[in-house]
Formats: sequence, structure tokens, C-alpha cells
Amino acid sequence: MTHRTLLLSPWYVPIQILRWEDAVKMRYEGTAEVVAEYQEQISSPSVTWRMPAVIRLRRLPSRNKRGVKFSRVNVYQRDGHRCQYCGNRFPLAQLSYDHVVPRAAGGKTNWSNIVTACRDCNTRKGSRTCDESGMFPLNLPRVPKFLPVRGPRIDPATAPLEWHAFLPI
Repeated sequence: MTHRTLLLSPWYVPIQILRWEDAVKMRYEGTAEVVAEYQEQISSPSVTWRMPAVIRLRRLPSRNKRGVKFSRVNVYQRDGHRCQYCGNRFPLAQLSYDHVVPRAAGGKTNWSNIVTACRDCNTRKGSRTCDESGMFPLNLPRVPKFLPVRGPRIDPATAPLEWHAFLPI
């Protein structure tokens, strides 16, 4: 069986695609409820269920007390996939991040010193400071309090029929 299960937030927004085994575990533990099922059945010695196609979390897990994890993709999301020097939006493959205070000058790789940059602007700024290069970020880098949840990209043409009612239009 190669079925996958679509996981929804408590508000029926797709947030992840799971292995069906993980969905069964979540149902058994009571952390999620089944919203749609496949025709196939799965059995244990004590119970027989239909395989879950879509499940919904009963509630969201508590927020991470340590804040948003620093990562390249999260920096891009914080900055809206927009180069902080020229202001243009770019696809992920054409972005990099830039140290506002260069590492050569003691700059750290953290939320407060990294901004999204396109490859051209990052090359033009190089390892110079903003004053030396004459390039200043449009928005000062900051630690985000939260980032929006990004759901999985699901192609309706290849998604199981059971998922269609829950996919964004």
C-alpha cells in the first residue's frame, strides 16, 4: 500500500502529507480525527478500520517557546522572497542570503544580521559593509515572532479524489 494521508489543521487547512501509518497512529492516540477514508481496510487483531485519506488535528500543538527556527528558507519567507537591496521578488533558486555586517568584519549568521538578496546584489555588495558598498537593506533584519504555516504544494490533477474537497481552489 502506498497511500498517503492529507493532514489538516483544526480549521481544515492542508498542512502536511503523512504516511498512512502515521495517520493511523494519530487517530489511535486521539490527536486527530478521520475526515475522509479510502476504500481499503486495515486490520489488527482487535480492530478493522478503513485507511485514512484525510485527517484533521483536534488542536494545534503548543507554540515553540524558543521562537522561529533560523534557516535559509525561513529568512526568505520572512523577507517575502524579495531581495532586500533591489526590492525585486525572485524564485527560491535565484535567492541567497547576505550578511549585513560581513563575516570578515565579525558579523554573525543569525536573524539580526541576515537578509534575503538576489545573486546579483549579493555579488555586487560582496564582503563589504553597507557603508562601503552604498547598499542598504530595505528592511532591517529582525527576529520574527512567527511565520505563516506553509502548506504542501498539491497538484489536484495527481491528488487522490478523497482530497479534492479539502484542497484550496
